[in-house]
Amino acid sequence: MSLTPNAPVEHTEHTAVVTDPGGLPRWVMLLFVVAFALVGYLLYAGYSAREAFHKGLDDADKKTQALAAELDKTNSRVADLKGQLEVTSQKLGLTQDELARARSLAQNIKKSQQESDQQLRQQIGQVQADTSTKFGQVATELNGTKSDVAATKADLEATKGKLQSTIGDLGVQSGLIARNHDEVEELKRLGERDIFEFNLNRASKGPEHVGPIQVLLRKVDTKKFKYTLNVVADDKSIEKKDKTVGEPIQFYVRGARAPYEIVVFDLTKDHAKGYLSTPKSANAPPPSTPSSAPPGK
Repeated sequence: MSLTPNAPVEHTEHTAVVTDPGGLPRWVMLLFVVAFALVGYLLYAGYSAREAFHKGLDDADKKTQALAAELDKTNSRVADLKGQLEVTSQKLGLTQDELARARSLAQNIKKSQQESDQQLRQQIGQVQADTSTKFGQVATELNGTKSDVAATKADLEATKGKLQSTIGDLGVQSGLIARNHDEVEELKRLGERDIFEFNLNRASKGPEHVGPIQVLLRKVDTKKFKYTLNVVADDKSIEKKDKTVGEPIQFYVRGARAPYEIVVFDLTKDHAKGYLSTPKSANAPPPSTPSSAPPGK
């Protein structure tokens, strides 16, 4: 090989790649960490599985022992029941005659019960028939009672038609007016007001009790059919002067919403017959005679 003088010498440079063992890539490190964690998890899972398996075996052994004990008890009970069954069978074999007698007795009882049921049904039928008859009688009586009530109602309506109503001396519409003793009894039957009949004597020295009040007859004029009287109520004396026979004399008493009424329907020289009519349940006690009440004439 010849050399050319002054020829340039070519130098080939080779660059060596040097890897630093301390500078591994990050993903390699992460791969090592994940692998380590996976190995740890697998070891822990295997340990837990072994523990669960051992525990399951222990539980299975306990259950097996318990089942074996129950089986022994069951076998013992079966043996006892078998012995009792044999004894019972022997006893039944010895009491066949008694069973036959029991069956016969049961049949007799059944027959007697059927006869008793038949008698009871006959008695029930008789009672039902008697009840129907009595019910019909009661219905007839009720119809008769309704008829009586209707007749009484018609009678009362007719009585109301006979009685009259007028205006009292206070200008208040009065109730029905009776003109004699029989009509007074009709008023009592109606029951719309409380009725107190009286026969006043002019010769009386003081007021006479009439129901819850007192009345003093002071003057009588048979020619004009007029009279004068004093009404004593609520510790007061009220003069009713020159009133006419059949005229309602009205006055109020403490606690009563409607007026009291006095009607004289018969007048003689010394007597006045009539009645006092008060609202229902007027239970005022008779007042004491006031010292100021005028004497009779």
